[in-house]
Amino acid sequence: MVELSKEKFKIIGCENSDSEEILRPNITYWQDAWRRLKQNKVAILSLVILLIIGLMTVIGPYLTTFDYQVNDSAFRNVKPNLVHWFGTDNLGRDLWARTWKGGRVSILIGLIGTLIDLTAGSVYGGISGYFGGLVDDIMMRVVEILVSIPYLLIVILISLVLGHGMMSLIIAMTVTGWCGMARIIRGQLLQIKEQEYVMAAQALGAKSSRIIAKHLIPNTLGIIIVYITFDVPGFIFAEAFLSYIGLGVQSPNTSWGALSAAAQQLLMFYPYQLFFPTLMISLTMLSFNLLGDGLRDSLDPRLRQ
Repeated sequence: MVELSKEKFKIIGCENSDSEEILRPNITYWQDAWRRLKQNKVAILSLVILLIIGLMTVIGPYLTTFDYQVNDSAFRNVKPNLVHWFGTDNLGRDLWARTWKGGRVSILIGLIGTLIDLTAGSVYGGISGYFGGLVDDIMMRVVEILVSIPYLLIVILISLVLGHGMMSLIIAMTVTGWCGMARIIRGQLLQIKEQEYVMAAQALGAKSSRIIAKHLIPNTLGIIIVYITFDVPGFIFAEAFLSYIGLGVQSPNTSWGALSAAAQQLLMFYPYQLFFPTLMISLTMLSFNLLGDGLRDSLDPRLRQ
């Protein structure tokens, strides 16, 4: 009797556990992705770091009484102290204000460049992947020609025509930068355009532009979000490199790359001038990459529970 009652209890317990699983509320794809992202402590820490850096680029220059453009020959090459928190450069300009002002420019270039890449690449890749055939062949050959043009040559030519500055830098980096996004979108659309819901929309007479915008592009959103997290640091590093070799942002305006370029000449004597901008570049790029890894795992539908 005791053994039978135990078995009966186990059966009832199993039934109750099954019913609890059945009664568990359903969650959407994005809710499940957010739940998995929150479990990734490294990705959340990276997100927090990015939010802090972004906030400091907005309010950081206003937390000190020194203007980032003002020269003060009496305080040239001053080490970090209670007055100048990051020290000063060889012209006596406050590095705290210049670091966060430069971060504002660098991150803005990264975001604007990524937005342009996303828009142009999504439209171009969406058309190419949806229509396929001859249209796809011609459009992809155009992409291959653009990618084959030396990147530095484009930057130099645009700088000669438009001059040095943030706008010419963004144009130079995005002339061919959208090609990578176009390839990714095109590859994803080739996989999903034969799905039943696409065929149903076509049978109902939906226009090609509506099918691409309402059905195909949204279903590649997970891949797009991950690509963005890798594209933004790519633009930031490219801007830093171009500013470092003198083709980027020019004084009195500044960026993290421009600060690094100015500080490398005095590295042996005043290493702190190079430390802070390079630290911000490294933290931003590392945080974006780690967040991208976390998003890639969170947005993978094969891992959904």
